[in-house]
Amino acid sequence: MSENLEAQETALAEQPEAEWHKVADLDDLPEGRVKVVVAGHKSLALTHFDGQYGALDNHCPHQGGPLGEGTIEKGMLRCPWHGYDYNPLDGQPPPGFTDAPACFPLQVRDDGVYVAIAPQAPHERTVSDVMVETLVAWGVTHVFGMVGHSNLGFSDALHRAEDAGDLQFIGIRHEGAAAFAASAYGKLTGRPAACFGIAGPGSTNLLTGLYDAKVDRSPVLAISGQVPSKTLGRGAFQDVDLTGAFADVANYSKTVLPDSDHAELMTLALKHATLERGVAHLVFPDEVQVQPVGDARASGPSGRVPDQHISPPPAAVAQAMELVANAKRPVVIVGHGARFDMDDVMAIAEALDAPVLTTFKAKGLVSDRHPLGAGVLGRSGTPVASWLMNESDLLLVFGASFSNHTGIADYKPIVQVDYDPMALGRFHPVTVPVLGHVGVTARVMTAAMPATPKRVDQRPDIAERWALWHDEKARRMADDSGRGVNSASVFDAMTRLVPSNAVIAVDVGNNAYSFGRYFECSEQSVLMSGYLGSIGFGYPAAMGAWAAAPDRPIVAVTGDGGFGQYLAELTTAVKYGMNITHVLLNNQQLGKISKEQRAVEMSVWQTSLHNPDFAEYARICGALGIKVTSRDQLDAAIAQALAHPGPALVEVMTDPDLG
Repeated sequence: MSENLEAQETALAEQPEAEWHKVADLDDLPEGRVKVVVAGHKSLALTHFDGQYGALDNHCPHQGGPLGEGTIEKGMLRCPWHGYDYNPLDGQPPPGFTDAPACFPLQVRDDGVYVAIAPQAPHERTVSDVMVETLVAWGVTHVFGMVGHSNLGFSDALHRAEDAGDLQFIGIRHEGAAAFAASAYGKLTGRPAACFGIAGPGSTNLLTGLYDAKVDRSPVLAISGQVPSKTLGRGAFQDVDLTGAFADVANYSKTVLPDSDHAELMTLALKHATLERGVAHLVFPDEVQVQPVGDARASGPSGRVPDQHISPPPAAVAQAMELVANAKRPVVIVGHGARFDMDDVMAIAEALDAPVLTTFKAKGLVSDRHPLGAGVLGRSGTPVASWLMNESDLLLVFGASFSNHTGIADYKPIVQVDYDPMALGRFHPVTVPVLGHVGVTARVMTAAMPATPKRVDQRPDIAERWALWHDEKARRMADDSGRGVNSASVFDAMTRLVPSNAVIAVDVGNNAYSFGRYFECSEQSVLMSGYLGSIGFGYPAAMGAWAAAPDRPIVAVTGDGGFGQYLAELTTAVKYGMNITHVLLNNQQLGKISKEQRAVEMSVWQTSLHNPDFAEYARICGALGIKVTSRDQLDAAIAQALAHPGPALVEVMTDPDLG
């Protein structure tokens, strides 16, 4: 017996609690071969040489190479990384060398090969544990990401938290989907979710989804693994300056150091994400993740977050109400920033008998069936909203930005209410900017409502304009050029069939414009990539919505171009049993781009797409897949997909010119 093996057996003999693990059947490993096996959590290189078996630590003592992936050459086990040689049975190096991998006692029994290892030592809390405990204390319940070599310490802490029931980790196929899912989660709930990647490309893949969160003011925590500190900045494999890369997208981006106050860094990150409604980012060098911390305490939000229900200045309210008192046809316009305060906004609209118009990003905040609901403004909107705005003599705007796509007229008298002083008059002067919490300000304004008998009740106008639009939609639903289903019919079916409590995640492209124009909301919540307008958002966003609201029906609306960017995430939905109904409008091209090329009098070029059969692809992935080729198939297909208890995809072959 070699000295190395004898020493190991002696040490284990002194530990009667040593555990024997079966690692292979007798016919698993041919003579002269080596393979990786696992005993408990221990990774071993199992060798079969000269009629005997050996069990070595799988890590080469030189640079950690996986010995179990090596080869046995001329009687020696060769490390696959650097060619270091060891005796395959006891791990001893050639004469003149002293480094040797640990060798473990082994028994060949009738039913297989067994290896003895010491019981795993009790877990010692690490930096990652403290950070995850703090994350949980702040109410983060979902992490979307991908586990890899430079975030293993942190992922192990997430594993422990998930086992304890404190959070759920959703392993995605591309980190961009993780960031979009986290952004959608924040948009729907107002609370942060986390996205997670390795160093280098894993983290840079997060950036597009994080920019979506930044510009749409969605709270997100981004977590990056990083190469070891000693190699950082020296051009090591996947060495990227991540704080630099994230400097523009993140409100807060810091690298976690060995002597940092770790819980406080996580608390600061989540405070920035929550209060500033944006992206916070933490970078974890590899060795810091597993650094022991003893009894260091986690942190939490208690005493850190103020009440943000701030009342508006009385002078601004007085100015606003003076305009209201003199208005005959005021309208209320709501943006996405009003999404959690619609009861208060609707109260002021009802007191004024005023139509409520929304920006596209705020679609669904007021029901299109409400007597004051007037639909969406702008390029994705309806003539109902635009007519009422054009006839108005005062705009009361809550939580909207006035960007060029909102369609809000800048030449009307405007009262703008927002919690962010930088949002007030951001693009042009407004008549009365009012700084305050949207809900609180709406209540204050309602209480101060003057008696204005000259104000017109606009409900009859709203009803008349809807009737005209419904007639036009009926005509469009009858259009048929023989090239596919028209979009008006798709969204008419969805209007009738999608449950009122659904969350609808919409992608970018013709599908989004048609959705804004034709789908009529009851009480559904709508998620979209607003200011970034990023194609590919729709399906990952539906995954984020499912995590945030698993008891609500989740619907994704995409085109073939958008879904093509993240179609592998359908396998993620299948893996986790996500109840997502996906309506995919397949016009076999980037239809929005084709229209834009024609609009500027260019040739349509490079917008055609070579697509798979998406319905068949869904079935291959384990989801329900249904193909629709004619209008009369829509209702049955969508109803079947909505009733399916898991991921379902309805591929509708649509006419690119009837959007």
